[in-house]
Amino acid sequence: MFSFHVFDHPLSRGFQNRFSTQYRCYSVSMLAGPNDRSDVEKGGKIIMPPSALDQLSRLNITYPMLFKLTNKNSDRMTHCGVLEFVADEGICYLPHWMMQNLLLEEGGLVQVESVNLMVATYSKFQPQSPDFLDITNPKAVLENALRNFACLTTGDVVAINYNEKIYELRVMETKPDKAVSIIECDMNVDFDAPLGYKEPERRPQHQEEPTEEEADPTSYADMDLGFRAFTGSGNRLDGKLKGIEPSPVPLDPSDIKRGIPNYDYKVGRITFIRNSRPLPRKAFDEDDEMNRFIAFSGEGQSLRKKGRKP
Repeated sequence: MFSFHVFDHPLSRGFQNRFSTQYRCYSVSMLAGPNDRSDVEKGGKIIMPPSALDQLSRLNITYPMLFKLTNKNSDRMTHCGVLEFVADEGICYLPHWMMQNLLLEEGGLVQVESVNLMVATYSKFQPQSPDFLDITNPKAVLENALRNFACLTTGDVVAINYNEKIYELRVMETKPDKAVSIIECDMNVDFDAPLGYKEPERRPQHQEEPTEEEADPTSYADMDLGFRAFTGSGNRLDGKLKGIEPSPVPLDPSDIKRGIPNYDYKVGRITFIRNSRPLPRKAFDEDDEMNRFIAFSGEGQSLRKKGRKP
């Protein structure tokens, strides 16, 4: 009596657990049905037929389900997740930006394979337009948009929708691999300069204003310097005009009176600062005591020229 043993090789088990098939791909706008599926365009997931779910359930694959899409005609590939299994048999629906990355047209063939990707730790994006700089908090906007994505591939140009406007960003770098999973991960995000962005030209810095010691005294000619001794002209007794012209007196920096800035300035309020110093409070009190009014304290006069007591 003979018994036969089936040859079971680990490599054969690996191929059995791998999903690989070809579909004709169409954009989401071609998806039949009354419901609007514009939400598919906002993410990185595809819609596959029910037979794919039946086949995947028979395989020992890891979750979440991630797939590698390949266009063999152009040798372009990307990675994605799956949103639903409601497409017609032999057809899958892709976001428009994903079809552009794969250089696929409506009805083109795409190879779909199941893959396992490492969890992302770092990614770098380059906006494809300087308009992306108009967003107040780009990291928060990108974080919210990436919730609809399952994975990222270096070199892809992803599209996000914000305030009814589509922004395209190129994935410049991903770590620890060129294709990573971004489901339930702690990923650091960085941005490169947008495509076509030019830094504003720097204006030349203004020359520093001269200090009081370095300032030119002639610049204060129009200032009110007050009284200056011996600056007038004279007269001769003989009537001659020789030697009566005033000789210019050099301006001493101590003669220049600068304005006192009002550090308590408020808009709409005018304050007049007096140069006189306020007298001490004690002097005010002594003057008040001397000039204090006392009723019936004056002296009277009499026609009899006799003194009258107050």
